[in-house]
Amino acid sequence: MSEDRRRLSGRQIADLLVLVALAGLVVWYFIDARSASTHILNLILILPVTVLTLILCLVHCLRQLFGPPAKERALEPVKSVLTVILLFVIYTLTLPWLGFDVGTCLFIGTFLWFHGERRWPWIGGYSVSFASVASLFFAAMLPYPLPMLVFPS
Repeated sequence: MSEDRRRLSGRQIADLLVLVALAGLVVWYFIDARSASTHILNLILILPVTVLTLILCLVHCLRQLFGPPAKERALEPVKSVLTVILLFVIYTLTLPWLGFDVGTCLFIGTFLWFHGERRWPWIGGYSVSFASVASLFFAAMLPYPLPMLVFPS
């Protein structure tokens, strides 16, 4: 072994283990979906997402191993994390009444505001755009109706 090789930190090892676990779960899910049905309609979304996820895992592994060491980031305060958890709980509990479209829009907008975004046109535009695209996508892809308030389900 050469001496110019740098040692991996504990955080880098943990990151690599998470990436290996993610890649393993993605491959396991793909194999399970393929064993259920090899029909193109069953794999039309699963195969590209599997390939993309595995490529991203590989790129990130290579960056961890051969790239410059990343700077340690400061941890977020517990108050911030608990706020997001509470916001997500409220989001999931109100979906039957608000619908997926309006609930997602409010969740994204509130999340952005809690994380320091104060430009209202940006918050409104991003949350409405994301909620609209996600709602239309899931309404078209899911075999069962999604509770919606604005868009038809």
